[in-house]
Order: sequence, then C-alpha cells, then structure tokens
Amino acid sequence: MLKVTNVYKTFNKGTVNEKKALNGINLELKSGDFVTIIGGNGAGKSTLLNSICGVFPVDSGSIVIDGEDVTRLPEHKRAKYLGRVFQDPMMGTAADMWIEENMSLALRRGKARGLKWAITNKERTQYRVMLSQLGLGLENRLSSKVGLLSGGQRQALTLLMAVMQQPKLLLLDEHTAALDPKTAETVLNLSEKFINESKLTAMMITHNMRDAIHHGNRLIMMDNGRIIYDVSGEEKKNLTVDDLLKKFADLSGSALDNDRMLLSK
Repeated sequence: MLKVTNVYKTFNKGTVNEKKALNGINLELKSGDFVTIIGGNGAGKSTLLNSICGVFPVDSGSIVIDGEDVTRLPEHKRAKYLGRVFQDPMMGTAADMWIEENMSLALRRGKARGLKWAITNKERTQYRVMLSQLGLGLENRLSSKVGLLSGGQRQALTLLMAVMQQPKLLLLDEHTAALDPKTAETVLNLSEKFINESKLTAMMITHNMRDAIHHGNRLIMMDNGRIIYDVSGEEKKNLTVDDLLKKFADLSGSALDNDRMLLSK
C-alpha cells in the first residue's frame, strides 16, 4: 500500500542551519497495517509524514501509494489517496462553516462538482449516522458552527472526515497530543475503531510509548532521520516502555531526549 524507497530530505542545505531530516528512509506498509511511530526530538517523524503528503518535496528517493508513484506530485494531487488528522484540533476543519458543510466538503473531496443543492436530505441522514458513532451528540448539531465545538469534539470530527472516503492511507500526526487525557483516550479508541472496521492502512506518530505499544500491529522507532527499530507481531505485543527506552539507548547510542515521551511513562 505504501513504499518509501531511499528517501532523503535536508532542510537549509549548505547553510549553518543545515538539518538532515530524512537520511535514506526505506519503509513498506502492507494493506491494513497500522503502524505507530515514536522517536526523540527532531527524529524525522513529522517530516516523514509531510513528505508522504507532499508538503515537503524530497531531495531523492521515491514514494509510492497503492502502486502509484506520487514522488513528484504536488500536495493537492495526493489528497485523493490520503486522510490526515493533525496535532492541532483547529486544523482540518473550517471554523466558520457548519458541521454538515464541513462533512460535505470531506465527502466531495477529489470529486467533480456541478450546479445542484450542496447538501441533500439523504446526505444529512448519512451524516447523523456517522456522527452518532462518536458518542458526542454532534448528530443533533449539524447546523452548529465547528468553531463552537470543544477541541476534543473538533478533533473527533476531523478524524471522522478523514476516514469518510476510506483513504488509501490514514496519517495521524500526534493527533491526541493537544487533548486532555480522557478526551485523548476517546479519540484514540475511535481511531482504532475506524481503522479496524474499514481495514485502513494507517501511520500514527505518538509521544506516548504506552499508546505506541498498545495500538496498531507494528511499531517503528526513528532517530536522526533513520528507522532504527521496526517490530511487529508477538514481539511488539510483549514490549514494555522500559524495553523501548533500552532499545533506543542501545540503537541510537544515547538516552531519549523527548520530555513528553518520558513524562508519558
């Protein structure tokens, strides 16, 4: 479903601020894989997701999604393959538009649009059914502006919009980091529910090592723009947080420097 081959990305090349963000990344995801990604500060986690999305063009290497080479495609042309939820709950939705208008945009993403009523009654019924899965009462607030929702409600809505068209690849970029623990758990459980029910292929960056172990079928650890550890199956299920800390120290040659990850122990 996803094949990243020998990808390099350097920011501010040739200056004193030069930073090798991706250093020969090779990664292949099979259809239905749910991969969690952890690593220290500046490891290249978000750069990897942004490179897959086309936010940052890569210096060299290739990115293939569902058999289609998207390496040189601009961001907007990759959107039809991808669903994405950002760390900031304010991103991914339009605050001044109603809930149903936001969902309508998500439903029509990548499709031809003509002159007709923007939202049909049939679609409204469909939206209510979808929103009821969130358990937040939003199915009764279709005409509420998204800007009036709480951060957790808005992030849950963004997640729902991201999976509406069953994307080839779902990218979750620390999407629970800005939420309180209870709301974060709700959004994370919804994420796994949607991924499992629709058999989506997904990548999730997280700073919480327990979540990285507990969720998904595969775990990847990054450091210095490289993948230094890739584990799945029973080995992943039997991991502990202490195991991950020791693995990081052994494979990177230094202790983990991500304060949020250490606090999540």
